[in-house]
Amino acid sequence: MTRLAEEEHPNKAFGWAARDSSGVLSPFKFSRRETGENDVAFKVLYCGICHSDLHMVKNEWGSSVYPLVPGHEVVGEVTEVGNKVQNFKVGDRVGVGCLVGSCRSCDSCKDDLENYCPKPVLTYGAKYYDGTMTYGGYSDTMVADEHFIIRIPDNLPLDAAAPLLCAGITVYSPLIYYGLDKPGLHVGVVGLGGLGHVAVKFAKAMGVKVTVISTSPNKKKEALENLGADSFLVSRDQDQLQGANGTLDGIIDTVSAQHPLLPLLGLLKSHGKLVLVGAPEKPLELPVFPLLQGRKLVAGSMIGGLKETQEMIDFAAKHNVKPDIEVIAMEYVNTAMERLLKADVKYRFVIDIGKTLKA
Repeated sequence: MTRLAEEEHPNKAFGWAARDSSGVLSPFKFSRRETGENDVAFKVLYCGICHSDLHMVKNEWGSSVYPLVPGHEVVGEVTEVGNKVQNFKVGDRVGVGCLVGSCRSCDSCKDDLENYCPKPVLTYGAKYYDGTMTYGGYSDTMVADEHFIIRIPDNLPLDAAAPLLCAGITVYSPLIYYGLDKPGLHVGVVGLGGLGHVAVKFAKAMGVKVTVISTSPNKKKEALENLGADSFLVSRDQDQLQGANGTLDGIIDTVSAQHPLLPLLGLLKSHGKLVLVGAPEKPLELPVFPLLQGRKLVAGSMIGGLKETQEMIDFAAKHNVKPDIEVIAMEYVNTAMERLLKADVKYRFVIDIGKTLKA
């Protein structure tokens, strides 16, 4: 299998891969396709570690194919472009998020919502159109159709830009789509992790009043002083919740573990929206009466289309929205995964591929 991966394509590549559901990553030689006429190839400089990478290396969603090279928060510098590429040139700062392909002809694709295409090609662990597997950004090079390449503005540091390509768009898209981006509105953010802390930053940059809702009272100082939230609620404190009942226009819920929705629905005003962006493995219980009594909405959102992802990156550059990151060396990746499992990171790991990935 490894030999095949090395010989599938003409361009040699090197990265770190998981070989089985232990999830342990180790050095891996493979290959990338030639740069096609619509392709952009780039040298990878940084790659963020997303929580879904952890699920995928351990096959917790049952869809992993090994060897698996994770990474869908990939940024770097263009090294080659195909002869039909119009928007990028050698030396440009670029990135790739969760998608490297879609059908380009369904209603979603026509509406610039490739993320809701029924036939998406994920950046890693998926079959590409030529039948080969896609390998992600824990690697030295990347190649993708220019449609799926994001331009990184010069004033946005590359290491900080990486997590925006997944975590950033995951929270930015629902804020925009559900109309929670209007100055003066009051929005709750549930969970102060990789997604939650970016949600706070984007909402504040949009001029929205933000309340962080967390099970951990010890995150209060961090939320208010470092991230700029306006208020903080401990979700297990009934008195606090009672006092804030009916005060929020919307909630972005980033929690991917089992948690009760009833207290959150109580925090919403009439016509309020509870938007889930975390992905708990088991179904959550949804009480219906609180929905009926205030015409409330429970909704979901998953990343964003390419056009919106570019808008998000440009907004982040303009308003200086940067995730809080811990930059690590490639060989530290297995320790980082263990720490991520324990939520021991503020708030996103980013691998310094350019300086530390050694063949």
